[in-house]
Amino acid sequence: MTLADTHVHPPENPESTDPRLPLHGLVVLDLTTFLSGPYCTQILADLGAEVIKLEPLTGDSSRGIPPHFIGDDSAYYLGNNRNKTSVALNLKSSEGLEIALGLAARADVVVENFRPGVASKLGLDCDALRAERPGLIWASISGFGQSGPWRDRLAYDMIVQALSGVMSLTGHPEQPSARLGIPAGDLAAGMFAAIGVLAAVASRAVTGVGRTIDVSMLDGQLSMLSYQAVYALLTGTAPGPQSSRHDSIPTYRSFTGGDGRELVVTANTERMWAGLCDVLGVPELVADERFRDARSRLTHRDELWPLLEQAFLARDAAEWVDLLTAGQVPAALIKTVPEALADAGDAGRGMLVDLADEAGHRVRTMATPITFVGDRPRRHTYPPRLGQDTEEVLGRFLGISGSRVAELREAGILIAEPLAHDARGRTAGE
Repeated sequence: MTLADTHVHPPENPESTDPRLPLHGLVVLDLTTFLSGPYCTQILADLGAEVIKLEPLTGDSSRGIPPHFIGDDSAYYLGNNRNKTSVALNLKSSEGLEIALGLAARADVVVENFRPGVASKLGLDCDALRAERPGLIWASISGFGQSGPWRDRLAYDMIVQALSGVMSLTGHPEQPSARLGIPAGDLAAGMFAAIGVLAAVASRAVTGVGRTIDVSMLDGQLSMLSYQAVYALLTGTAPGPQSSRHDSIPTYRSFTGGDGRELVVTANTERMWAGLCDVLGVPELVADERFRDARSRLTHRDELWPLLEQAFLARDAAEWVDLLTAGQVPAALIKTVPEALADAGDAGRGMLVDLADEAGHRVRTMATPITFVGDRPRRHTYPPRLGQDTEEVLGRFLGISGSRVAELREAGILIAEPLAHDARGRTAGE
């Protein structure tokens, strides 16, 4: 009998036990690396799942991304791997594969973002595992999906932004296309995978049977084209770069104040249009036949914009924001990232998470933006060091003794820190 033959649910990890959280008791084996997969599993971990991050002996490749490091790990890695444990194995060895199969057999969910077919080649086959455990949920994230003509192509965030048309919409007219400032291809794929996992967990509660989830980064970007896709399909024409404007609403765009700072205005109703004109001191525009309704304003936008742009030069951008907000016209300054983060800290919504470990490392990360009303803020653990939890996890899940872990460590099968020196970090201040 192999390690994967036993289906005894392991004892809970007291570090991750929090019965208030909705995914409490769900065990996720995380075979992912870099961003799309770790972002998915961090969402699940934040919601209470026990996430075991199974890494190669070289670690998740994102641990080494420059330029910022805290200890041995990059800020990039630290931003996407809190509330997890780390087990480091050589999956190309028979012993390492056997351990991985044992962990998969005891997990509720497996998430991987290998290229299609790689997990099976490594010996981690979804169908074989589900034959032994029908309730297993398997989520695959890849660039182009598990089927289709492009399934074997390499993909990264900017590749799918380019192929989906998203980059053609980003930037300014007559200028080269621009990549979105955030890795939307990776992040959207991670969110869609998390949604798929949650749906599969709900389905399994009724049927007892797991699901296989196939999430394509390209599909995710295509889905997020939203109304732009409908416009293109309807007209047969390509929408151009959106700049900081809207294809349908000419008063939904950015403007520059007299101090040179930018603000955005989203006056997308007739009341807001009238309010905008009143605050700017150009009430005569409301009665102008060219701008009498939304269609007219869109038709004559090239005549309207210079009038509004000139009016905005009369005051500083922040002053306009205050006046427009008081007039019930949505407006905001375009903030830098540090300014936005400072605002987030002041807002008291818990969007900034301070983490610390017992080695003195500290990092501030962004929270998962899901709040359960009435719950206390959850306790978060610092992202794990490579192999930090190997001995604890293998002992608890598979009954492997510390002496056997030491033998496997000496043989180069795994990386493990002795339990006596293992100390998980928590949310700073707890």
